[in-house]
Amino acid sequence: MLFVVIVGFLLSILGLQCLLYTFIVFGWILVTLTFVLSGTFLVLHNVVADTCIAMDEWVQNPQAHTALDDILPCVDKATAQLTLTRSKQITYQLTMMVDTVIGSIANSNPAPNTLPPLNYNQSGPFVPNLCTPLKQDLTNATCSPGEVDFSNATEVWKKYVCEAKRVNKNEICTTTGRLTPTLYNQMNAAENVAFGLYHYTPFLVDVQDCTFVRSTFRSFSANHCPSLRKYTQWIYIGLVLVSGGVMCSLILWVLYARERRHKVYAKQLYAD
Repeated sequence: MLFVVIVGFLLSILGLQCLLYTFIVFGWILVTLTFVLSGTFLVLHNVVADTCIAMDEWVQNPQAHTALDDILPCVDKATAQLTLTRSKQITYQLTMMVDTVIGSIANSNPAPNTLPPLNYNQSGPFVPNLCTPLKQDLTNATCSPGEVDFSNATEVWKKYVCEAKRVNKNEICTTTGRLTPTLYNQMNAAENVAFGLYHYTPFLVDVQDCTFVRSTFRSFSANHCPSLRKYTQWIYIGLVLVSGGVMCSLILWVLYARERRHKVYAKQLYAD
């Protein structure tokens, strides 16, 4: 914009009428585009302000009906807590079921006359139990020595898998090991489900009751909303001022060119 003002001023001083009028047309187009851009930033400023106000209202008044309630439906705390409790119960039951299978089947030494699936020729070192991260009352528990946790259970158990063959639809180990491939896959599937419930349900519950969303909105409103409001306001005000200044310059160029042309005509008239 400063370049446009300087060039237009020089053209008006030098009296280059054709170039000046061409530049004036270009200047009006530029002013129009700048006003449009300023209006766009004004709309953006208002949108940012309204959005920040709506987020503040939603965070500060969780029980009130606000503009975001229809967009972000949230369940009540009791329902969210019930979801978390049920997921903990299932996690505890799955880990206990895996440990029961390990203790009563995989690590057992059944009598030779015991039939499959309790006896599948299991032998070798005992399979370590899966660490139960929860007690029976669903409070946090610590792992006992020798147990494996969710992070390495799959790799550790793989060392205890034997090679097996099918005999009357039952897998029978033909090498040293205490887990058949099918039993290993079933234990691995149960462990994966328990791992997913234990690690991801708390976050999903926070999403369900909007705790996570409220925390995100609170952080965004405190850290970003003030600067967004300030900078968008500065931009559209600056564009308006620049556009107004260039528009005034264009008007002055036209008036100056017109006055200069009148003086030239007056000199020619007096000369005649």
